Amino acid sequence: MPTALTILDSSESTCCSPITSGVMSDDEATTLAIKFKAMSDPTRLKLLSLVAATQGGEACVCDLNEPLDLSQPTVSHHLKILVEAGLLTRSKRGRWAYFALVPGALPSLADTLQA
Repeated sequence: MPTALTILDSSESTCCSPITSGVMSDDEATTLAIKFKAMSDPTRLKLLSLVAATQGGEACVCDLNEPLDLSQPTVSHHLKILVEAGLLTRSKRGRWAYFALVPGALPSLADTLQA
């Protein structure tokens, strides 16, 4: 049975306005903190770079254990945090999960730090 996937519009800001543009709302601050907290771990940063560097911009979870020298449950835990933070998407094909960067998520975060 096919799974419906949400189409993300990369033309819209996926998070927040620049920090220097005024006082953030509580919701904006929480959303931004979740994204930066997810990226504050070296393993998750490496996962983001591994996924971004794969041909086609999508990586199977089965290909991410060896480069990190971590067990599959540990890698899956880190990937789950990145998905929940809105930095990666997850799609399941058969028994494998594939991950890709959310279009515009990283540039949007970078834009929040612009003065």
